[in-house]
Amino acid sequence: MRLRGSTADTEGGSRPPTARRALGWSFANTVIAKLSGLAIGIVIARLLGPEEFGTFAVAMVALMAVLSFNELGVSLAIVRWDGDPRRIAPTVTTISVVASTLLFAAGLAVAPVFAAAMGDPGATAVVQLMLVCVPLNGLVATPAALLQREFQQGRRTIADQVNVWLGAGISIVLAIIGVGAMSLAIGRVVATVVFSAMIIAFSPERLRFGWDRTLVRPLLSFGLPLAGASIVVFAVAYADQLIVGALLGSQALGFYVLAFNLASWPVTMLSQPIRAVAPAAFARIQGDANRMDAGFRAAFRVVLAVALPACAFLSGAALPVVTFVYGAVWAPAALALQWLALQAAIRVVFELSYDFLAVKRRSTALLVIQFAWLAVLVPALLVGADRGGIAGVAAAQFLVAAAVMVGGYGWALARAGVRMPALARATLVPLLGGAAALAAAYLCTQLIASPFLAAALAGVLALAVSAGLLLLSRRSLGVLQTARAGTAEGATA
Repeated sequence: MRLRGSTADTEGGSRPPTARRALGWSFANTVIAKLSGLAIGIVIARLLGPEEFGTFAVAMVALMAVLSFNELGVSLAIVRWDGDPRRIAPTVTTISVVASTLLFAAGLAVAPVFAAAMGDPGATAVVQLMLVCVPLNGLVATPAALLQREFQQGRRTIADQVNVWLGAGISIVLAIIGVGAMSLAIGRVVATVVFSAMIIAFSPERLRFGWDRTLVRPLLSFGLPLAGASIVVFAVAYADQLIVGALLGSQALGFYVLAFNLASWPVTMLSQPIRAVAPAAFARIQGDANRMDAGFRAAFRVVLAVALPACAFLSGAALPVVTFVYGAVWAPAALALQWLALQAAIRVVFELSYDFLAVKRRSTALLVIQFAWLAVLVPALLVGADRGGIAGVAAAQFLVAAAVMVGGYGWALARAGVRMPALARATLVPLLGGAAALAAAYLCTQLIASPFLAAALAGVLALAVSAGLLLLSRRSLGVLQTARAGTAEGATA
């Protein structure tokens, strides 16, 4: 089996412009989806309340667990196949559908046990209905991969937006008439059916089943390690939610998930633009160790200059933000948000570091870090849940993430040629600015009784701090702009 590498992606005179348009569509899709998801989440949270939202959160964790390895990783082979993907598409489709159907059947059987373990036996029906999305995901794995390969993100954006808004509309209507947590599951499944039909219709090739025995082994050899890695990534990403549900119950999980979703907003909105530029820039200069070092440190400082004040604002003003946006009934979520918002800033830096290390071909180091992270995270989360509830779990997340960033990623970055003393100096000013934004937000919550006014003033001060940090980071911005210009010139050469 021959897989297409990154160099093949830029071959041909017409490919780079198409890739750039696809990148633009992908970024727009992410921004619109995140903003609309935030708005929809506010409406749903106000309609359902913590208990029903927690039941849906239990089902969502189950769905994400299965989807993390649903089609055994084989669909990515279509994206990287060095040749005509139509040769492997039928076999990939068959593997994906068979695997997802078997996982769906297993999920239906295990759902009652999982729901009970998560502290909400009544969530069984919601979990089982949500799992209908699993075979649908397997069915469209090949068409979705073909759309990605052909850079047809415009069509994918249309399907994604229909998925988001159709599901939200159905869920909101059903929630209003009193269907409860099941309203979210019904909306998700109906929207997934329509989404799947659109992806199949938009696919560059007709959906076909087939079985070429000569392809099965190489496809599984390629996909199974990816599926295994996805399980580890899922465990790191969802260990906190699994522990909250199992030890503290579904209502506590509802509070925690709402806080996590709100804290994740800066991660997506701030890291996506950087990640759209940084990997390509790093790839263009990977032969020059000094430029790689300077480019990473510049990106690191700019990311912190933008992310730290935003995350510090959410942390310091957690209570007024939650109560104003979602209502007073959701106030306990602020206990988790004050820590998860700080962890979100580290997550942004994680992603930048991951991209840099991936370009430097440090995949083994990345895998070691993931395993070490999981080994430390689980016991820390258990202690946090026992000692401090959802606030203890969130605090454990932040502390472990900080340790992994300094210890794990610091070690890997140093071995990859980053000068750590210089990186520490580049980090100092953004850290001071973030601390100032955190203190300002906290003072606003203590001195201003109105949640709206406290959150608004804290937000304005955070924006001012971020603007000041960017002004002080002009040299780093110049380094990034130079790298981006060099990337653009290389792409059009």
